Amino acid sequence: MTNYAIEVRDLRVARGGRAVLHDLTFEVPHGSVVGLLGPSGCGKTTLMRAVVGVQIVQSGTVTVLGRPAGHRDLRRRVGYATQSPAVYADLTVRENLRYFAAVLGADRGDADRVAEEVGLGGARDQVAASLSGGQLNRASLAVALLGRPELLVFDEPTVGLDPVLRGELWELFHELAGRGTTLLVSSHVMDEAARCERLLLMREGLIIADDTPDALRERTGADDLEQAFLKVIEQRGKVAA
Repeated sequence: MTNYAIEVRDLRVARGGRAVLHDLTFEVPHGSVVGLLGPSGCGKTTLMRAVVGVQIVQSGTVTVLGRPAGHRDLRRRVGYATQSPAVYADLTVRENLRYFAAVLGADRGDADRVAEEVGLGGARDQVAASLSGGQLNRASLAVALLGRPELLVFDEPTVGLDPVLRGELWELFHELAGRGTTLLVSSHVMDEAARCERLLLMREGLIIADDTPDALRERTGADDLEQAFLKVIEQRGKVAA
């Protein structure tokens, strides 16, 4: 087994003749919680799509759990939650989860486990169309957790959630990592950066920093991570000049 859950080498993605990701190279160790941080439109979603194998790439390689991204052997080993709800509106939470469990070959009882883990235990019999935006986000997360995948890729999983629930979900993320699961979690909210073991800071299709939160603060002399991010941008501008 490779030392890394994700290995990206010289990844380049272009759309309409314009580069969206510029020759990215990085690794994500097994059992870690890695935050992909940056402003909206910087390329986070495109990068995550490349990791799960649904993005056409121009050049470079993406290796996931020792296989090329998108390989059929990864179907049950990788869980992916997009920003858009991934459940059927006319089914209840339980029906949705049981359906996706069957598709993935997971145990039928896994539906109740994941509903509890994301805080939807009391809403299992609600039709998805009646759920709030935050509940829909959690339902999508629950789908991604079915079958206990080895790698979880979450795109903005806490958008629209109150601070208490956000905190509970981050506790869950770290519990999963403690069991050996690897998590790549994107966000544009910098206060979530401190919850990650390592950060990939993105801007305009580039990774401009790859470090732990403490090391990033120390390197930039900033008190908080938002200021650290701004100082990294400032330093890069001076180098470019």
